[in-house]
Amino acid sequence: MGQNEVKIFDIMACNVYWDFASSLMPKETHKFLVALLPTPGAATPELIESITAYGPGGYTVAFKNQKYENLGKNGWFYDQQITNYWYMVNLPTGFMKEGEYTIEVKTKDGKVDKKTRIQHDAPSDAAVNAYLKNHDRIFNSFSPSKTKPIASGSALKGITCTWETLKDAADLDAYYVFRLCQASTPMEFDGNNLTWFDNIYLQRLTGKGDDSGLNRRQVTVGRELKAQTSYGYFVEITDANISGQANICIFQPHQFFVTP
Repeated sequence: MGQNEVKIFDIMACNVYWDFASSLMPKETHKFLVALLPTPGAATPELIESITAYGPGGYTVAFKNQKYENLGKNGWFYDQQITNYWYMVNLPTGFMKEGEYTIEVKTKDGKVDKKTRIQHDAPSDAAVNAYLKNHDRIFNSFSPSKTKPIASGSALKGITCTWETLKDAADLDAYYVFRLCQASTPMEFDGNNLTWFDNIYLQRLTGKGDDSGLNRRQVTVGRELKAQTSYGYFVEITDANISGQANICIFQPHQFFVTP
């Protein structure tokens, strides 16, 4: 592969149960995501001509080649840890049809790369049903939160966030992705400016265990937080720690806390 050749690492095309508070998005949504390998010496978006998702019955969705914003919900993110770009578009038009989905990336030099996956309904339905039946129990389990503040005098490094899982509540295995950043409302939460990201996909890729994220009940933040600052985090539930195998992502409500 040439230094600046754009190649797909993995994709997601899956249902999303959107449970963020005060959101204009409906609960039942779906998304497309494509993670690209790094292009040393060039910003990947400058090399992109178009990115398009294709699905059953002629379904087509275009990705925007711009930075992802919470209002538009279509664009790229940059992962500073592994220096790669990934694109995501969230669609408010319900759960997707079961079947085959392909994401195609065209670059300005005329090259094309594509990847395909199959969406299955059964794992999605099982996870959402278990989540809804145990929603209040799971929501009330998060700590820290607005109702479970960090104790005065606590250390600012090594803060641990905990919660109950679908395994605890419904004996259903699932994987958990944790993201934290400075924020006091869901709209302030900036996925391009994370303070801490428990990247189970990278953990799986780098050999830290095929079960990375499986039934994970807590994450310890590995950096010192700022004093007297509001932070927000959300824990995403999914049925796989390989992007291309995921059928469902459940975006649980953000939790907020203020450091001492």
